[in-house]
Amino acid sequence: MAQRTYRIAIVGTGGIAGAHARAVRDSGRGRLVAAVDVDADRARAFAKEWDVPRVFASLDELLGAEELDLAHICSPPGSHASLAARCLAAGVTALVEKPPVVSLDELDELIEAERGSGAYVTTVFQHRFGPGVARLRRMAAAGELGRPLTATCLTQWYRGDAYYAVPWRGSWETEGGGPTMGHGIHQFDLLLSTLGPWREVTAVAARLARPVKTEDVSMALVTFESGAVATVVNSVLSPRQVTALRFDYEYASVELEHLYSYSDADWRVTPAPGHEAVAARWAADPVPGESGHSGQLAAVYDALDAGEPPPVTLADARPTVEFIAALYASAFTGERVRGGAVPAPFAARMDGTGAPWG
Repeated sequence: MAQRTYRIAIVGTGGIAGAHARAVRDSGRGRLVAAVDVDADRARAFAKEWDVPRVFASLDELLGAEELDLAHICSPPGSHASLAARCLAAGVTALVEKPPVVSLDELDELIEAERGSGAYVTTVFQHRFGPGVARLRRMAAAGELGRPLTATCLTQWYRGDAYYAVPWRGSWETEGGGPTMGHGIHQFDLLLSTLGPWREVTAVAARLARPVKTEDVSMALVTFESGAVATVVNSVLSPRQVTALRFDYEYASVELEHLYSYSDADWRVTPAPGHEAVAARWAADPVPGESGHSGQLAAVYDALDAGEPPPVTLADARPTVEFIAALYASAFTGERVRGGAVPAPFAARMDGTGAPWG
């Protein structure tokens, strides 16, 4: 299949934009033609660093002046849905940083807008494309690991008060939530996309220490359609930082521990007695590299080359966004929340009728 070179713009030139620019540069399959930011000085500095020829103050201005194939949306979360919708209206595919939206209703509106467009919206969930994940899913699907039984998903990070001095952080309107929405989302997206459809969530969320309107810690118990059960912890209060996932199958425990990215060496497989061959099969298939934007971007290019929707589609991302809404609904109402039954206020806003701490 012939590979084409894609004309790319980055919208929002804050911290995460550098990871996107690096992935585009290293791919050899994309060319950065423009950058957009409301802060002109920041945009110019970004353009100089990454050799971007044109700078614009708004996405509308860019879309009126440049022919684009792909727009990387790296702006604050509250703007993601509206910017992605403008891209769709212009026939430009949008690669949107997490979280893709700040409410479940916004995501459903984007799904509807995408149906009338020749373009796509895809969410940055780069951990789905890291070393080891495809092997885990392949072995699980082949029955080599047995039934999934239990799992844990820990995002225990530390963010001090200074981190929240950025105006859009810590607000339901502009960030959509706390560490559930902005930090743990990568890890539990990997959990959910590995274990399949979830059935029910029971959760707690609290604001214990940070000067924010959102939570700074949440915990959830999750039941899956397969019968497997899992715990999910999202925290910005943890001085010893760790990111850890553990999948306990009938025949082996499969564990991943890292911080912000992982390699094949960060996985560990412990076979159940009598199933020692599982570890040997895992070790026989090493994968180079680390998780990061480059892996997902390569998959996006491959899909576009083939004329197919690029991963992760809005439909793919919906179970993760619905899980977040269900977690908050359970935490704030004290009730269990089933998949497909998120209360309307929590579909419209992640804090529903308001967090209990006001």
